[in-house]
Amino acid sequence: MPKKFIFHIALIGILALQLSTLSSCKNRDDDLNLTDSTTYNINPVIGQESIDEIIGSFSSPVEMAASMKSLDVEFSKKYLIDPGLTEDYDSNNKKAFALGVLSADLGYLNIYERTNLIVQYLSAIKRLSDDLRVSQFFEFQTLKRLATSNDNIDSLQFLSVQSFRDMDEYLRQSGQSSLSLLAITGVWLESLYLLTQVANETNQAQLKDKIGEQKISFDLLYGVIQLYRDDPYYVDLLNDLKELKNIFDQVEITYQVGEPETIIQNGTVTIIQNEQSIVEMSDEQLEQIILTTEKIRNKLINL
Repeated sequence: MPKKFIFHIALIGILALQLSTLSSCKNRDDDLNLTDSTTYNINPVIGQESIDEIIGSFSSPVEMAASMKSLDVEFSKKYLIDPGLTEDYDSNNKKAFALGVLSADLGYLNIYERTNLIVQYLSAIKRLSDDLRVSQFFEFQTLKRLATSNDNIDSLQFLSVQSFRDMDEYLRQSGQSSLSLLAITGVWLESLYLLTQVANETNQAQLKDKIGEQKISFDLLYGVIQLYRDDPYYVDLLNDLKELKNIFDQVEITYQVGEPETIIQNGTVTIIQNEQSIVEMSDEQLEQIILTTEKIRNKLINL
């Protein structure tokens, strides 16, 4: 089994909103430099059901990277963000978005087992989390040790998920839930960027449906981002994403229900309803998604 992405469930961790805030951190709220959006007194409450629906619709970065590798697509560093680029980011919004982008790139690096680069990306995430004052939730030395070995994969997953859950709860309780949303936006957009870049250069037909399926998660994510549409930062973000939404709106997805499957495990009967998605997307629409995703992603990481 391939080595797991250390932030494989980062999108769950970022948005799960399940654990209590650490009491020692709560006292620091007044000292924090809050996200840009708080200047405008914008702090929408995102319902748990909405979050769960978004999480359920996502393909994780490691899934997308595994799809590429299964087609014998060679590793290419040129697809990834330069972690040094994030050193010049001067706002919490940019840093939170970059945290998501770097996490998605880590998924790609782990699938291809590029351990030398993994350490660089972990270091960048450490720097950003320090700036956002959430590094107390990450045991970076342990993460680095687990990430650069093929052992203790279960421990690695548990530790990274727990870290992100604690971080998210802290941000939410301190009135910074928009930072979590930006991080998950970074994860999603970078994952789509990697997938579209590989599809464009290799002309792998199998990746076309995977790209079209992102319409589902994008529609949900776009709807949540609109809650912050009175914040100037999000106005610009929505304007950028609107172009991509107009293209995805033309993509049609239908579902074909298959025969249900019954599984008995540990004395418990589980019925799984098999369902196949059918994506209708023209080559022209695919090309537009590839070009638009590249344009938006490059604009956002070069701010």
